[in-house]
Amino acid sequence: MLFPLFAALLCPTAQAQDTVDIGVIRDSEVQVVQRLLYPKAGRTERGVHLGLMAFDPFLVTPNVALSYDSHRSETLSYGVIVGGGWGLKNAAYRELSSPTYGIAPDAYRYLASALGGASWTPVYAKAALSGSKVVHFDLYATGRGGITLEQSVIPSGGLAVAPTVSGGVGARVFLDEGAVLRLELRDDAMVEHRSLTDTTHLKQNVNLTVGYTLLSPRRDR
Repeated sequence: MLFPLFAALLCPTAQAQDTVDIGVIRDSEVQVVQRLLYPKAGRTERGVHLGLMAFDPFLVTPNVALSYDSHRSETLSYGVIVGGGWGLKNAAYRELSSPTYGIAPDAYRYLASALGGASWTPVYAKAALSGSKVVHFDLYATGRGGITLEQSVIPSGGLAVAPTVSGGVGARVFLDEGAVLRLELRDDAMVEHRSLTDTTHLKQNVNLTVGYTLLSPRRDR
């Protein structure tokens, strides 16, 4: 047993004879390239979206929207989204306006909006479902601006045209080369002047939407 140990001590380089010294690799020299199965650069995206504003204390608002986006690169796009809806009184509003309380809250319902802005998509990824199907998706953040039209729930309460700033996050799930399932959560913050009370309010509409969009054909095909 002593002979193998003695031989190893005499030949220390034998254990490292297959080692290759490649030096030091700088971070700038390391590139990880991932082939995108569903690229967006140079393509347009059109779609229809169904949404629900369910976080207002007095109203629940189903809504629908049309969108158009132009993808300048895989990470940057510009687009517009135009929508409309109708605010329905929730249980809290109905209770307050009942004969028991006789209070009519100064609530304004969403009617329509037109927003435009940019989206940044830093993440493109894929995941395996049950080990059999691979789903490709991306994650994005968006910032938009525009106007929102709302109406007082109180009869003859008037309309409000409010400048709006909107921020949101979303995801695209690629169904195939041209079809996309799009999920988005956005917060529309607006400055609203209400003629009924002659006051100005800062209001937020938080909207959760599910959309179906179509990408234009790829230019490299």
